[in-house]
Amino acid sequence: MIPNARAPISSLDEHPTLGPADADEPRAPSTHPVTPEYLAMLEAVGQNNTDLIAIVDALGRVVYGNPVAQKLFGVTVEEAMGTQARLYLHPDDLEKNLKFFADVVATAGSSTRQDVRTLSPSGEVRQLEVVCTNLLDDPSIHGIVINGKDVTERYEYVARLQALEERFRVAFEENMAPMSFTDVDDRLLDVNDAFCEMVGYSRIELLGRDSTLFTHPDDVGVTEASHDRVVNGEVDRVRYVKRYQRKDGQIIDVEVSRAPARDPLGTILYFVFSERDVTEERKLTAQLSHQALYDALTGLANRTLIEAQLAKARANVKRHGGLNALFLLDLDDFKGVNDTRGHLRGDELLNGVARRFEAVTRPSDTLCRFGGDEFLYLAEGLSSMQDVTSIARRLLGALEAPFHFVDGTVEQRASVGVVAWGAHEADDVNLLENADVALYEAKHHHRGNIVLYEPSMHEEASHRFLLVQELRNALARGELELFYQPIVKLPDASVVGFEGLLRWRHAQRGWVAPSEFIPLAERSDTIFDIGLFALESAVAAASSWLHATSPDRAPFVCVNLSAKQFHSPTLVPLIEATLARHRLPPSKLVLEITEGVAIANVGDTMNTLSRLERLGVGVALDDFGTGFSSLSYLATINPRIIKVDQSFVRLASSSPRDATLLEAIITLGHNLGVTMLAEGIETRDQFARLTGLRCQLAQGFLFSPAVPAARAALMVGGGFDANTSQALLF
Repeated sequence: MIPNARAPISSLDEHPTLGPADADEPRAPSTHPVTPEYLAMLEAVGQNNTDLIAIVDALGRVVYGNPVAQKLFGVTVEEAMGTQARLYLHPDDLEKNLKFFADVVATAGSSTRQDVRTLSPSGEVRQLEVVCTNLLDDPSIHGIVINGKDVTERYEYVARLQALEERFRVAFEENMAPMSFTDVDDRLLDVNDAFCEMVGYSRIELLGRDSTLFTHPDDVGVTEASHDRVVNGEVDRVRYVKRYQRKDGQIIDVEVSRAPARDPLGTILYFVFSERDVTEERKLTAQLSHQALYDALTGLANRTLIEAQLAKARANVKRHGGLNALFLLDLDDFKGVNDTRGHLRGDELLNGVARRFEAVTRPSDTLCRFGGDEFLYLAEGLSSMQDVTSIARRLLGALEAPFHFVDGTVEQRASVGVVAWGAHEADDVNLLENADVALYEAKHHHRGNIVLYEPSMHEEASHRFLLVQELRNALARGELELFYQPIVKLPDASVVGFEGLLRWRHAQRGWVAPSEFIPLAERSDTIFDIGLFALESAVAAASSWLHATSPDRAPFVCVNLSAKQFHSPTLVPLIEATLARHRLPPSKLVLEITEGVAIANVGDTMNTLSRLERLGVGVALDDFGTGFSSLSYLATINPRIIKVDQSFVRLASSSPRDATLLEAIITLGHNLGVTMLAEGIETRDQFARLTGLRCQLAQGFLFSPAVPAARAALMVGGGFDANTSQALLF
């Protein structure tokens, strides 16, 4: 009931009642004259008081407690009267409280303030702030008056603040993130160890200084500007990145967060800074950004960056007028460099080409490696089409000198497709597509030259695209068929073989020329499906011919292979399986390749040819004499048949010089022990000339065009009379 009573005297020996006592000890009669009049007087004083009021006698026994005291301890005056006041105090504070009470009793008329913990009979602990007044000599009171205020909530609040302060201190001092405090003038009040480590200065060197001590000279003013913005109320908190110059001179990038601490009226008391060294993060970001926008091999802009620049160029020319141009450059026969010199040398060549193009790039333009061996050049702010032509020629001119490597030199050329546009065409979304269309024309018809896009080209490109799509379904629809052109032996013109040639009878277009759809198939993966169909059809037909005549007289069949087919790792197993399935002797199959296919990758070529030779399959070298490397690779390739291009046969009839050349080619074949086959025989004179030169084989319209399989079967075992063209002999 009594909140803050202390021992009534200074010695427990003199007043044993103040010593330890059981809670159930009998109440001692109070020496205080407690009369009804006295209690009434006390009730009048303490009834309406909001603070706790209690009175104890000189022996520390309860005499009175007002309603606040009664409520606090949960007892009535009658229940408490005569009990020891110490029973209502926290037992852990007993010694301190006894000393306090003894000091109060010792000096008459004195008042002493003390904070004490109380313990109610129900076990509730409260914190009180009390003033004990010694009125033992006052005849109206004759006791120790205790006036107390319940400050439990305040103590708890202070304890929470202290805990928060301790946690914040630990969080500040032990934080791995650099932190600091500055005053309203932005001078450092405190810094943690992480901050000192970041800037390289000690705490003593930093305190009282502003940020200019460790700020990069070019970034002085950034922190000051953020301070002004917060002080002026523009923002409540601010974040920025600036450069710090450490004590050792190292430059670092730091992300800084500033927040003000304010009093209840909103006045700024100090600033809290949390900082982060983002140097490595920024380097990584810059590296990733560079990788996202620049080609890893050449360092030029990549597709992402050029497309962004292209969008800006469109917008600029639309607003300001003028002329822009986009150049798509493709290296001619670059695959041959990779195949013959290796990919490492190919990469070196790409880098060399990039540096050459860079050397002629205007500062206002953008050069990009678009992918593979293609480069894009975006030129802005041109005056006329003459400027367009001049840039294209300058780019091609950069490749005129050979590229020198440790193992030799490489001559490299390129083809260019160009699309130019002004303000009226700025919304054209097909610039890249149009440049690609122009490049196709340059490579298809004008290799190593420049072609400017025209709308009519797009129609042709659309036609080609549609044709490729239809070609993909031609096999399923049964529109493709393998025709057979007979190959005859000279001089008797007996049929000894057939060349399988693909024909496409389109449901709506009618006959589509092989010269139109075969190149399209070769530029797509469709060539694999079509090639498989041709091989399957040819082997099946040749197998059926075995039964039409004696096995030794049964004709062989030639099948053309594209570069993709010939260099496919599955070619030889596929041929083995097909021959086995149709029970055709390997000697009855001849595979035709051009010299360009043969020399594209000599290592792979020789490996494939060796495997085919072991299998027993023959190889024919087509279009001999039209390439630049025929003689140098002829002995290495060692084909079974060399097919003499029809241009030599045709020209030999009108030019003695070309006649001599034809003779030299056939003689070369004889000396190498290779069977020579002349293509495109159309006249009796050509037949007679080739017979005179002892050319072994021939084919051409003089004998027969390519015919369906059923008609070819009728020619097996027969021959032709050269004097009565295309007449079968049985």
